[in-house]
Amino acid sequence: YDFERGRLDTAPHPFSMGTQFDARVTTRFDQSEPLDSLASTIHEFGHANYTLGLPQDAYGSPLGEHRGLTVHESQSRLFENHVGRSEAFWRLFVDRFNAQYDTDLTARQAYEAANRVYDDNCIRVEADELTYHLHIVLRFEIERELVAGDLAVADVPTVWNDRMDAYLGVRPDGDDEGCLQDIHWSHGSFGYFPTYSLGSVLAAQLYAAAAAEIDDLDSKIEAGEFDALQAWLRENVHEHGRRYTTDELIERATGEP
Repeated sequence: YDFERGRLDTAPHPFSMGTQFDARVTTRFDQSEPLDSLASTIHEFGHANYTLGLPQDAYGSPLGEHRGLTVHESQSRLFENHVGRSEAFWRLFVDRFNAQYDTDLTARQAYEAANRVYDDNCIRVEADELTYHLHIVLRFEIERELVAGDLAVADVPTVWNDRMDAYLGVRPDGDDEGCLQDIHWSHGSFGYFPTYSLGSVLAAQLYAAAAAEIDDLDSKIEAGEFDALQAWLRENVHEHGRRYTTDELIERATGEP
C-alpha cells in the first residue's frame, strides 16, 4: 500500500474511496476481536489497491475508472479471503500477532481461528465465509421487494429480523444489529450487496488463475513477497480500467468465461 498516495483512519464502518492519485482506507477495531478488524482492513486495502492501480494518464476518462463494483469487490475479497485467510499468510503473520496479543498460537491455530464458523452472528462484515452469503441473500431479497413496491419501509426491521432468524438462526437485539448496520441504503446504494457475492466468485477465479501462473505463490505469501501477485493483478485487471466488459476482462485474465 502506497502511503504516499493514501492513508488509514478509523470510522464507524470500514470503507475505501479515492482515485489513482489518492485512495484512502478506514477501518474500525475492537481489541477483543482482532481478527474482525484485520479482515475488514485487508478487505478495504484490496479496494484501495485496485484504485491505485488504475492508469494515471487516463484519469477523467473511462479508461481511468474501475470496471464496476463486482470487479472492485473481487479485488477486496481476493485479498481478504485468498490471502488474509490463507495458512501461508498466517505462517507470515502469526509471530507479529502473538507479540501484539501476548498469545502463543501456531500458524495452523491462527489459520483455523481466521476461518471459524459462527452460530450467533448478526453482523455481515464479521460473518464467516460459510454464512456470509446468506447475509447477502437477505439484503437482496429486501431490496428487490422494496423496489417492486411489495414491502413498506416501515416493515423492513420486522422482515429483516424474521429472515435473519429463518436463514441463520439468530435474531438481532436492535436495528443497529439489523437493518441499520450497513451504510449502503442510507447513501442510496441499492443493488450493491449482490456484488459482494459476485465479487467473491470472481476473486476465487482470479486467484486460481494467478496461482497457476505465479511460481509457488503460497511460499511467496509466507515470505511476505507480494510483488508477483500485485504485478499479475495490475497487468490482468487494474490497468485496463473500463476498456473491457466484465465478462471480457475475466476471460482475458483467466482464460475462462
